[in-house]
Amino acid sequence: MKHIVKIIHLHQVTHDVKCFRLEKPQGYEYLPGHATDVSINKPGLEEELRPFTFTCLTREPYLEFTIKRYPDHHGVTDKLHQLAIGDELIIGDSWGAIEYKEPGYFIAGGAGITPFIAILRTLFEEKKTAGNKLFFSNKTAEDIIYKDELLKILGENAVFVLTREKNDHYLHGRIDVKFIKEHVPDFTRHFYVCGPDPMVAGLVAGIQNAGASPDALVFEK
Repeated sequence: MKHIVKIIHLHQVTHDVKCFRLEKPQGYEYLPGHATDVSINKPGLEEELRPFTFTCLTREPYLEFTIKRYPDHHGVTDKLHQLAIGDELIIGDSWGAIEYKEPGYFIAGGAGITPFIAILRTLFEEKKTAGNKLFFSNKTAEDIIYKDELLKILGENAVFVLTREKNDHYLHGRIDVKFIKEHVPDFTRHFYVCGPDPMVAGLVAGIQNAGASPDALVFEK
């Protein structure tokens, strides 16, 4: 089912990431970690669908997306970042494979953090963050989405890794299988993985080879 919703709030999260808050259709439901297909309600753009994850708590009276802009593509994200309050989006019903099951390791690359935002916000509100740890890879420190909030939620269990900048406050390198084996002591726990496709594919295969159960791996298939 399609819903036409207005943008009711916008704010810049990082230099190339913006938070969009939208009207919430009556009765609209989703689970933390789920997404929906989104298009812009303007002539010629209605069928240009892209998937985006909800990042707000499900109890909020609005819907929220946190969207990274890719201006070089001249595509939907670039057009979304040019919209203003009052402009309309078209959204479908919610869907997704990423849902919280048990405490474990969250592994995110760049905008791949977005499915975990609503999950972590929900766990924080319910005082159930214990036993969870986040490894979050970004190019530079200024690229880290919701850094302060993630630190508030997870404290020292929010681990930030930079690939293109060396900074005394963060780890440097790539989150690959070697990194995970060095930083994860227990492969019997759940693993939640989201990021660029090559990163996810390599990690999922490597984590399984290291002893994790396929049932304990949560990612978009």
